[in-house]
Amino acid sequence: MGKSPNLSDVFIHESAYVDEPVEIGAGTKIWHFSHILGNVKIGENCGLGQNVVVGPDVSIGNNCKIQNNVSLYKGVILADGVFCGPSCVFTNVNNPRAEIERKSEFKTTLVKKGVTIGANATIVCGHTLGEYCFIAAGAVVTQDVQPYALMGGVPAKRIGWMSEAGGRLGSDLICPIDGVAYELVEDDKLRKK
Repeated sequence: MGKSPNLSDVFIHESAYVDEPVEIGAGTKIWHFSHILGNVKIGENCGLGQNVVVGPDVSIGNNCKIQNNVSLYKGVILADGVFCGPSCVFTNVNNPRAEIERKSEFKTTLVKKGVTIGANATIVCGHTLGEYCFIAAGAVVTQDVQPYALMGGVPAKRIGWMSEAGGRLGSDLICPIDGVAYELVEDDKLRKK
């Protein structure tokens, strides 16, 4: 697709397809063999790797990184600063059958600010991933995830806490990367001090 006037500050590789209408923010790069379907909004300074499919009706915030072989289908909403590792999977219905159309049953999956999703992780639809949570590679998320939670396993369970800078927190709850302190509050939730 040639660049239209609203995409003048966007890089779209010649092998990628971008349908209309779309909104793509300045500084965003869309790489080889990707397909952006209609009614998609992608924020500024995002990177979409090879073979990424987005849409229709998907919203991606600013500064998101979508690695190779990721599909973001209707119902997925990414806030700012989300990282989707290679080949991670988002489902859109809970009980698919090839012979039964369930498009009216698509569920919303909200991925909040700063979330990291590891390679080959699966996010089952209808759940919210809290701010700055970290989903380990290969994990299968089947429930809502608290902010800052480190989730691993099948099904995923909280196995620790992560800081906004991406450091695993020890028992002192101080980030080993930037020294920011966190604290546990009611209902075993974490927040910055």
